[in-house]
Amino acid sequence: MTTHTDKPRLDPAALRDLTRDGEGPRLLDVRTPGEFRTAHIPGSYNVPLDTLREHRAELRHHLDEDVVLICGSGARAAQAEQALAEAGLPNLRVLDGGVMAWEAAGGALTRGPERWDLERQVRLVAGTLVLITGIAGLFLPGLHLIGTAVGAGLTVAALTNTCAMGMLLAKLPYNRGPRADIDTVVAALRSTS
Repeated sequence: MTTHTDKPRLDPAALRDLTRDGEGPRLLDVRTPGEFRTAHIPGSYNVPLDTLREHRAELRHHLDEDVVLICGSGARAAQAEQALAEAGLPNLRVLDGGVMAWEAAGGALTRGPERWDLERQVRLVAGTLVLITGIAGLFLPGLHLIGTAVGAGLTVAALTNTCAMGMLLAKLPYNRGPRADIDTVVAALRSTS
């Protein structure tokens, strides 16, 4: 996957330096609202990846300063970077390692109710499907092929840096949390412009 930025990814220390005085780049967290509510970098705005992709042209009009894109590990933020770059938005950077790296580096987080992040949910669902169909396949020949299909899906997810299972799980009520529609996002962006 090609990124369209001429600036390097930011490591947590560089982002901390940029935001130390309360000024600095706009922080867009592209995780699900549920993940965002669990823990996010103070001052960041939640713009879920699906919302960002669908409304990137509209968002472009409200993001004229430097923007740092954040997710759990950096993969979804890289996808958001590509989508916004294709819409013509300059000054995009990705927090390398995402919220996990930020926290590991001692960065502050605003915390809410604990919930499992999307990557952990994918591991649970994929592992459970493989385990159940593998055991059931001993009694019902051919059922183990479902586990093979899950393995193939995970391989494609790794090679393409996307995850169909993760996108499906993100749509569950558990992960949606309060709705992050485009009007709410734009209003939040305007209130601090």
